[in-house]
Amino acid sequence: MKKIALSLLAATVLLCVGCKKENNKKITLHLFHYKQEIVNEMEEIAVAFHNLYPNITIETETIPNDAQTVLKTRLFGGEAPDIMMLQAYSTVFEYAKEGFLADLTNENFMNNIVNSAKKSVTYNGKIYALPLDMAGIGVIYNKDLFEKLGLQIPKTYSELKNVCKVISDNGYTPFALSIRESWPLGHFISMAHTAAIGDKLDSWLAEMNAGTGTFASEEMDKMFEVFDFFKANGGDKAMEMDYNSCLNNFASGNYAMMVQGLWAYGAAMKLNPTLNAGFFPFPFSDDQSKTNLYVDTDSTLAISATASKENQEAAKLFFNFLTSPEGVQLVVEKFKLLPTVKNADVSEMPVPFQDLVKYLGEGKTMPWAFCMWPTTVFENSKNGLQEYFSGQKTKDELLQFLDDEWKKTLE
Repeated sequence: MKKIALSLLAATVLLCVGCKKENNKKITLHLFHYKQEIVNEMEEIAVAFHNLYPNITIETETIPNDAQTVLKTRLFGGEAPDIMMLQAYSTVFEYAKEGFLADLTNENFMNNIVNSAKKSVTYNGKIYALPLDMAGIGVIYNKDLFEKLGLQIPKTYSELKNVCKVISDNGYTPFALSIRESWPLGHFISMAHTAAIGDKLDSWLAEMNAGTGTFASEEMDKMFEVFDFFKANGGDKAMEMDYNSCLNNFASGNYAMMVQGLWAYGAAMKLNPTLNAGFFPFPFSDDQSKTNLYVDTDSTLAISATASKENQEAAKLFFNFLTSPEGVQLVVEKFKLLPTVKNADVSEMPVPFQDLVKYLGEGKTMPWAFCMWPTTVFENSKNGLQEYFSGQKTKDELLQFLDDEWKKTLE
């Protein structure tokens, strides 16, 4: 990736001309998002935007847990935020279908977005959200500890088991987990399932949406051995650990790895600025060709269709700002996220992000299938795996639970 195209500057100039017409009208936008790792940074970007457009103030609200459930309640209750962060694919499609989202198809800022990201926000041929970033979910690992113990990146499940044994034998804990706080578990179970079904994803989704599919399969059965192994290598108090505990444990240097999105890397770096980390795919099987990084459009930003015309136009100014050179630079520097803007320069981003770019370049990726599941199925899968880990659900009960949750969406 090279530097951002200078043509984006033209959009910014035009926007400044347009904003002067509204210069005397004070507008306050409510921005709802779920990324707890960028709470302060989101406010900083809101302030940077306000400095350019003093008549527009953005008030941010962060709901990290069950964000989509909270948001859905507000939308159906007529309390839509002006700008809302949504997971790509199903959530965008669901809310677009309900008429909650403004149509952004013909907005100039969408011309700045890479085409591959647009499919995640396109419903019935129209674009309903701005893809904010591309992200990967996998294994963030302590490079210094791996080097100290003479370890190589595992490319198969058997190699991962050997790596964990060496780590444990040397007095360290292999994985920093977050089980008490369920949201990371949704990513883990969906990642495992996507790896299990491989190139059958599209046909499986069609079967599930037709009411004839199932989560159960011989390949998925094997994933429960991986789940048990994962928990067993998270230390004696794995069930007590939440997201903050996970970050603190990994940042301490006593835990070698954490299975998270790269958003967690930036949060860990705040706790330990000297942390030397890398990123690799979680190997769910001994077939190395199936060890791929879970990469796709992560968060998106949508505008409420019920917001006033003035607020909608102000929100579009913010989206133009985010896709301008200055905005992209802030997304990279402040959010530590890979922007979806064409030709964005990420060459100065930390090593884990360069690792992600490498896997993208090699085509060693798989899509974020959880974004293609019905929203309620993904939300409930988090609690389902948590209940499996705590012994409240058996393997068969969890798989049946997921099947039943999907069928409910078809009623």
